Amino acid sequence: MTTEAGIRPPPLLQDTHELLIQAVSIRSLSGQEGEVAEYLRGWMEARGFAAQVDAAGNAVGLRGNGPYTVALLGHMDTVPGEIAVRLDEDGVLHGRGSVDAKGALCTFMAAVAALPPEALQNVQFVVVGATEEEAPSSRGARHIMEVLQPDAVLIGEPSGWEGLTLGYKGRLVAQVRAEKDNFHTAGDGSSAADDLTEAWFRVRTWAAGSAEDVGIFDSVQATIQGINATGDGLTQRADATFGLRLPPRLSPQEAEAQIRELLANLPSVSVNFVGHETAVRHPKDNALTRAMRVAIRAHGGTPVFKVKTGTSDMNVVAPRWPVPTLAYGPGDSALDHTPEERLDLAEYDRAVQVLTDALTRLAASVS
Repeated sequence: MTTEAGIRPPPLLQDTHELLIQAVSIRSLSGQEGEVAEYLRGWMEARGFAAQVDAAGNAVGLRGNGPYTVALLGHMDTVPGEIAVRLDEDGVLHGRGSVDAKGALCTFMAAVAALPPEALQNVQFVVVGATEEEAPSSRGARHIMEVLQPDAVLIGEPSGWEGLTLGYKGRLVAQVRAEKDNFHTAGDGSSAADDLTEAWFRVRTWAAGSAEDVGIFDSVQATIQGINATGDGLTQRADATFGLRLPPRLSPQEAEAQIRELLANLPSVSVNFVGHETAVRHPKDNALTRAMRVAIRAHGGTPVFKVKTGTSDMNVVAPRWPVPTLAYGPGDSALDHTPEERLDLAEYDRAVQVLTDALTRLAASVS
């Protein structure tokens, strides 16, 4: 692969660049990851991994020998939205999934492929390209967490090559409906849309009250994700979806109970809750974070700890894998899901170098 300027990278970088470019070029919406899974499996197998596509459709590659196991869990699926895949003259790769999160997954694969023999003697590295992370099912992560019992976990999500993400907010989705008999708008009373709006005002006020004297990660965020009003002349109906981002101190179950109480005296309003994800925040000082910090500094960077207001497969696996965990990957997460999604290959290269160094250091420390 050459850039538009005709510059060809060195052979090792050329190999990892082609991995990423090809992975981004293969369309892989949630539930449609089969082609990219097979490509990633073949790439890993050709480079010494014991590789397979498992029962959940995950691309799984293993290198090294235990007893210490490091799981590197990324995801292969993307949200919808066609972006023409191209590498511009500045070495920036444009395409859906380049940042979220094939860039991180390919970083994992390239780094583990580059590990020296001594790093593989007492440590088993398992790279997982998971299915359906962008869907509520999180099918790949839910399958692999029943199979593995790792001692350390890396989640593949964009953080910037100097960034180490320790936590993600939780999530709850409220599907709210107001339904009542039709009436003349000149009469005294409220419409179904009025009652739905009152429900939203109550939820929004409740969320705003949680933000006093705390930062955004420790507060509730509430948004309307969709709204619709219909009627057949006899009844009125208004439906809306409220999306809630939850801090670690508030479980989805507790939030659900509080919202039900808020709306209890609105007889026309019913609510159904889905998408329960508990917030997670991991400690910043352990063998994994120390190895990553040292490696970032060794490559000229300044480590930055982060927490994110979204969710990831970290939320899914944390209850089953209570071990040192962080998310890492190149790219700007502000470009996730946008029409401008793109990744600078120079940053990708730096992330591969940092992670290879960090995993080598981690293997030495646990040996």
